[in-house]
Amino acid sequence: MSLGSILKRTFTWWNGQTFGTQLFTWRKGEKVGEDKQGNIFYRNADDSKRWVIFNGEIEASRIDPEWHGWLHRTWDEPPTTRPMVHRPWEKAHEPNHTGTAQAYAPAGSIRRAAPVATKDYDAWQPE
Repeated sequence: MSLGSILKRTFTWWNGQTFGTQLFTWRKGEKVGEDKQGNIFYRNADDSKRWVIFNGEIEASRIDPEWHGWLHRTWDEPPTTRPMVHRPWEKAHEPNHTGTAQAYAPAGSIRRAAPVATKDYDAWQPE
């Protein structure tokens, strides 16, 4: 392990789990399950803390909805114990597209190939 990677793991959280998180997980963590993306979910013995160790990029929108609900205590039982019922009209989970080419651009946005003129305001004209 290089000095740069050691410093990154010591002082940043967005490059993977820090040494502190890894140590806490080893000592107090009880693995609860894993989602389709390989993120691993943990809790401590009295269930007062719940956390996730991401597989790859640390981006909150990469957590599946059923695990998000468990992490934020919307429900007590993890999806490994009580799987979430999915409805046929539900769309598949997608990551956050902000800052990418797939990000939402409304009709009048300059990011569109052919912006559509909208009539929702009248431009001010000096007299």
